[in-house]
Amino acid sequence: MPLSNRWTLTRYLIEERRRFPTAGGDLNALILDVSLACKAIARIVAFGSLGDTLGASVVPQGGSVNVQGEVQKPLDVLSNEIFIRMNEWNGNLAGMASEEMDEPKQIPSAYPRGKYLLVFDPLDGSSNIDVNVSVGSIFSILRAPQDVIDSGRAVTEADFLQPGAEQVAAGYALYGPVTMLVLTVGNGVAGFTLNPNLGEFVLSHPKVQVPPDTTEFAINSSNARFWEPPVKRYVDECLAGKTGPRGRDFNMRWIASMVAEAHRILMRGGVFMYPRDTKDPAKPGRLRLLYEANPVGMIMEQAGGRASTGRQPVLGLKPTALHQRIGLVFGSKNEVERIERYHHDPATRDSGTPLFAERSLFRN
Repeated sequence: MPLSNRWTLTRYLIEERRRFPTAGGDLNALILDVSLACKAIARIVAFGSLGDTLGASVVPQGGSVNVQGEVQKPLDVLSNEIFIRMNEWNGNLAGMASEEMDEPKQIPSAYPRGKYLLVFDPLDGSSNIDVNVSVGSIFSILRAPQDVIDSGRAVTEADFLQPGAEQVAAGYALYGPVTMLVLTVGNGVAGFTLNPNLGEFVLSHPKVQVPPDTTEFAINSSNARFWEPPVKRYVDECLAGKTGPRGRDFNMRWIASMVAEAHRILMRGGVFMYPRDTKDPAKPGRLRLLYEANPVGMIMEQAGGRASTGRQPVLGLKPTALHQRIGLVFGSKNEVERIERYHHDPATRDSGTPLFAERSLFRN
């Protein structure tokens, strides 16, 4: 499509809004402000170490680590601040929540309040920033509870604890060789590339679809000794290749940046696994439900893929805490469903098959 015929993000949102004649345009305005935050972060990331925002981790004011127990890098702090400043004033939000903040962020009294909640990971994959690997921002938009809208009361953690199926919109920005914004407003998935000449996100990937089958999987194999039997079974079968039960060869990928992993899968298929394991029994998974798993899950489902904990669909899970962690599997539908079947197979689940049983001369 010639550049002159491509839709900007603004036009795309206007066209989507026309499906709902009574819509007031608040959601469009909110998404455009989120996209502006992503543009600002993209510009800072593009300067690399020349911008004096990368490099060694720092101790932020008020604490040495964020709520996740992770030491913050300067760009983590700055990206979080950009998201807040770009969205607190617009009158579309009742509150915000972020990976980098202990508690929900209230809208300052100087600004009007709206009917949406914004949750976000301002800089996913920031541990890779110093080695010039693609990173990104992830966001999810929810409706605020009606009593918050009617009464104007301060938002609480409980207001954000909504299943992913209730998301109004979700997306991510990818800061790589080009900057892209991938978005769903509940009517499929569209990808926009930032045109540096125009300073606008331009529709470049309409109606993105995840192929149902794949020969690529992504997992951190250094955790293999902690995997549950269903995950180990799946990976072992893939590694067995043509001579194994799958009858074909697979390739393994691992970027350690979930936005980059999700984008690769959206573009050409694949399955991503960061499953629950036994490495830290106190943590049922590594990834955060509200601002990582849910938005990526909505995008995958809208693109014809699937997102799961391995045991159940992610979007049906009722959150219990703002920073709740879960295991996550997403990507090509047929592969994710296979992994789910392995988790529900009593023989695999209970380690009762010879492939996974402990071998001992003294086995009962």
